[in-house]
Amino acid sequence: MTPESDIKYLKGVGPQRAETLRKELGVTTVGDLLRHYPSTYVDRSKIYKISDLQGSELPLIQIRGRFVSASVQGEGFKQRLVCLFSDGTGTIEVVWFRGVKNIRERINPDTTYVLFGKPTEYNHHWQMAHPEMDTEAAAESQKGLRGVYPLTEGLTRKNITSRQLHNLMIAALDNLEGVKDPLPQEVIDSQHLMPLAEALRAIHKPANMIEAERARYRFKFEELFFLELNIVRYSRHRSQQLLGHRFDRVGDFFNRFYKECLPFPLTGAQKRVIKEIRADMNTGRQMNRLLQGDVGSGKTLVALLTMLIALDNGTQACMMAPTEILATQHFESLSEMAGQIGVNIRLLTGSTPKRERDEIHRQLLDGSLHILIGTHAVIEDAVQFKNLGYVVIDEQHRFGVAQRARLWQKASIAPHVLVMTATPIPRTLAMTVYGDLDVSVIDELPPGRKPVMTVLRFDTQRQKVYDGIHRQLLEGRQAYIVYPLIEETDKLEARSLEEGYEFISHLFKDFRVAMVHGRMKPADKDRQMELFASGKAHILVATTVIEVGVNVPNASVMLIENAERFGLSQLHQLRGRVGRGADQSFCILMSKPNISTDTRKRLEIMTATTDGFIVAEEDMKLRGPGDIEGTMQSGLPINLKVASLVSDTQIMEITRAEAIKLLDADPHLIAHPDVAATISKLFDRSMDWARIS
Repeated sequence: MTPESDIKYLKGVGPQRAETLRKELGVTTVGDLLRHYPSTYVDRSKIYKISDLQGSELPLIQIRGRFVSASVQGEGFKQRLVCLFSDGTGTIEVVWFRGVKNIRERINPDTTYVLFGKPTEYNHHWQMAHPEMDTEAAAESQKGLRGVYPLTEGLTRKNITSRQLHNLMIAALDNLEGVKDPLPQEVIDSQHLMPLAEALRAIHKPANMIEAERARYRFKFEELFFLELNIVRYSRHRSQQLLGHRFDRVGDFFNRFYKECLPFPLTGAQKRVIKEIRADMNTGRQMNRLLQGDVGSGKTLVALLTMLIALDNGTQACMMAPTEILATQHFESLSEMAGQIGVNIRLLTGSTPKRERDEIHRQLLDGSLHILIGTHAVIEDAVQFKNLGYVVIDEQHRFGVAQRARLWQKASIAPHVLVMTATPIPRTLAMTVYGDLDVSVIDELPPGRKPVMTVLRFDTQRQKVYDGIHRQLLEGRQAYIVYPLIEETDKLEARSLEEGYEFISHLFKDFRVAMVHGRMKPADKDRQMELFASGKAHILVATTVIEVGVNVPNASVMLIENAERFGLSQLHQLRGRVGRGADQSFCILMSKPNISTDTRKRLEIMTATTDGFIVAEEDMKLRGPGDIEGTMQSGLPINLKVASLVSDTQIMEITRAEAIKLLDADPHLIAHPDVAATISKLFDRSMDWARIS
């Protein structure tokens, strides 16, 4: 047998198991199986005493002793085997819910067994469910380090355990003859990596943890090397092939606005970013740039100034936002800023009347409409431009790649693309998540903005919180109160918006209370939002629909109920709704008092910093990159099995450097056919995955 052999021919597999492995793990060959790596290891040489067990989170362990009693309880499908097991220092309850008859017949009270499983505390007594059970002699053969393999529900249902996978791996390791290493030999040598065959043996059957970690490093490196190689390769191809407009002049629109209409002096960060964008616009290649900036950092003003450069060069600009509320706010603020210098700006959303829509279509085609702002409506086939040269996409993670591409295709020459996000992402991660991308960062707030004061409060301090909100309202300010749920549920111990609205309306009966949530009709939602934005309503009770795109400078208080139920990045986005005026603003995180230490630590990060990049870093450490505001909604092009985009950034930087070195020496991978074949196999889904426009 070889690594390419069908998995069904491996000893211990057969046709039925082969089908389960294919369906659950995507494993069809012996080589595929060996690429299903252990998630951790257990030391099967150590025996624990029951009397020494303590703590709430114990690992998989071994205990040695005898069964004191065994009884079958329940009937039919609810049948279970409940045993009492003693090692002389204490007892533990052992339970099996499957294979009851077979296990009951195997248990002999006069035999010493070694049980391997995870102890949990149940009703003040230790319990172990479905442990592996061996006689002392059989356990001897299991001694040493053993991999613990990730299982799916389907594997468990078919009684395929981690131990059985381990045994299959040992059998598969005898079939490594002729295994091809996908990594180039020069990379293996320069980075002192384990060759593939040695690494496979070391990751599945390590002599010690040092060997296991060396093998894991090699496989992390391999995954990230091919990911970075694909991105760098595509980026180079694109920069060579994709022509764009050359915006080489700054004219009346930009200069008049800068001199006559600029609402406040630009920060140093804004000036730096505009220079970066201008340089991109003048290369003759399509710009593809991500603009990161914390809430309130002035991204919209940068977008407007750079759109004016597009107008000065005879092209039109378009700005797309994910919601009608956000698109309308952009339209109002841009019209107010640039309307006085003769810039024709129009708004197109799903609720734009037909007569107005027809007029917008006509003006787009004759070129008299300079800037179109809208929602998904701007990517409809009916929307055609005379000469689209610049596209701005706000909160870009809320749009799919296909949606963005439809806008990008509305021009004969590729328009320059600026995508903006208020969700900060560390640069190394951004380069991998977004692929072919230049990153600009606005890392300072406009002058006069005071950092939002964030505090953590518990239910016992609720009255003091309401008193503070009341004082702010009496001073003429407004407040947001955010709830995690729309309506009450028996399953979750969390406050709901509906009961909250009734309570807040009664508590602050001298003030007008508005309410918005995701299930409302758009017109009703807009009406309630308008009440708050205009100052007619003093309090807005809401769910997270206000997380993006609500700009009410007079709002100075944000109360977030059940803050423990939100992610850090989401809390940071919500906090960004206040602090948009010159007054001191407050964000109050309200939580239950009995939260875990980890949850409290997470919430205290919010009280310690208003820096979105620090918040994003911590959020990734705690929750993983997949939870950062959907930035990875379409998934990576390959499944990372051992590498982490959060904790392996150092390896990512090394692999990127190696990828660049390889492509510098062999741009078309002619001298590396195995590398080219591996890339084709891994990335055949879509070559343009890396494109953000």
